[in-house]
Amino acid sequence: MTVLDDAALRLRDAGVDSPRSEARLLLAHAMGVSKEDIISGARPDDAALAQFRAAIERRSAREPFAYIVGRREFFSLDFVVGPGVLIPRPDSEMLIEEALRRFPGADETLRVLDLGTGSGCLLLAFLAERPNAEGVGIDRSELALGFARRNAERLGLAERARFLRGNWGESLNARFDLIFVNPPYVKSTDIPTLAPEVALHEPATALDGGMDGLEAYRRIAPALREVLSPSGRAFVELGEGQAEAVAAIVTNATLVIDGTVTDLARILRCLVVMVAPEQHSRANRKKQL
Repeated sequence: MTVLDDAALRLRDAGVDSPRSEARLLLAHAMGVSKEDIISGARPDDAALAQFRAAIERRSAREPFAYIVGRREFFSLDFVVGPGVLIPRPDSEMLIEEALRRFPGADETLRVLDLGTGSGCLLLAFLAERPNAEGVGIDRSELALGFARRNAERLGLAERARFLRGNWGESLNARFDLIFVNPPYVKSTDIPTLAPEVALHEPATALDGGMDGLEAYRRIAPALREVLSPSGRAFVELGEGQAEAVAAIVTNATLVIDGTVTDLARILRCLVVMVAPEQHSRANRKKQL
């Protein structure tokens, strides 16, 4: 039995999906070569073998693959990730796609806000597509903000992206054309039922939405009213089955639903939100007074 065979069996016994493929990728990572090189028969030296065995040990404990290799692709960009920051999900890419569709001008000057920025993937992916846009990412985790700043530097976007520690949109004294919102929305009681990679390793603060999964939305909705520009739109990610409840929270905050987005499984995953025109009129009258 080869080293790769043994590793694949260990991962299979630990309940890892696609154990052979993951073992091959972890070996390629340890050796600093491509997956194709492994398939072609490349063999590790002693140092790479030791690193590979350590990686298999971590993956057998169901630590996320992305944490072990230290990166995750999102919207065709490579993001640095690690323990303490939520791993970017493919489902969140639809927020970027919808924002690009709503703001199609490639050279448009835009101000972007990312609430609960984590790795910075939403903000940075959008800025990479709109060279005249600039933005701010907010997170209460200093560890997550460290990853976001590293990603901005690596992607050449640090001059157009700032990352600040804060509580959602509270205390911000500015208005933004686009706002990305990807809050924690898992019910507290559901977290232990998630895959071990998520439940045991990803940060609980980025997952736990309270007893009904809606606590963050209740805090965010009033803040959106204060930071969205008159023509601005917020792109709010949802958990499965939460659309009706979140829509009610949004409308109760005198915000308007301007559209919805479903994922490939036809599950409603995003609300597009705007401020009612009369709210801006009232705000302007107060300023004049």
